[in-house]
Amino acid sequence: MPRVSTNVFVSRPAAEVFDFLADARNLALWSSGVAFVDSAAVPPGADAEYRYRYPGRHRPHRLVCADFEPCRRIVFRGERMWSPLGTQVPEYGFELAPHGDGTLVRLSVISSLRAGLLLFAPVVAMAWRRDLPVDATKFRDLLGAPQAPAVPAAPTAVPAAPSGPSAPSGPAVPAAPVIGPVAAPTSGFDYAH
Repeated sequence: MPRVSTNVFVSRPAAEVFDFLADARNLALWSSGVAFVDSAAVPPGADAEYRYRYPGRHRPHRLVCADFEPCRRIVFRGERMWSPLGTQVPEYGFELAPHGDGTLVRLSVISSLRAGLLLFAPVVAMAWRRDLPVDATKFRDLLGAPQAPAVPAAPTAVPAAPSGPSAPSGPAVPAAPVIGPVAAPTSGFDYAH
């Protein structure tokens, strides 16, 4: 039973990252183990069920949320897939831990192989060791950093106060800083739809 995992840091709060992962439809955007997820809206949670297609398969299979701990852990387990050599059950796990100004995410894949496919366990493990770090990078890049307001420009220079009898009395008031346009905040992660 090949098990492969990798860690990635995402510059977003754990709640946002978890919300993105909890919607299995988003897996098709970055995971090499998911070719397609049906676009039907499914409320996230334990036992949530999706229709998905594993790469190389022509018909959809079930993908079920097998573990759901908000902001901490989520696991999706695929339906057993048959081949002439045996069966395979893929499992995609995500563990989240707040870390500094973002979230550390551990991505894991477990492939439960049976019958003749057991002979291919080293090849399956090698493929996931190659693909999972690439998937983690796509995942991190897809989420990116949260939108931050534009940084204020340097304050404008205040002209020297005139001197002489017409000069106003009192301290000089500095000009307000010039602030550029503020980017619209992004919220939610319904990237797939």
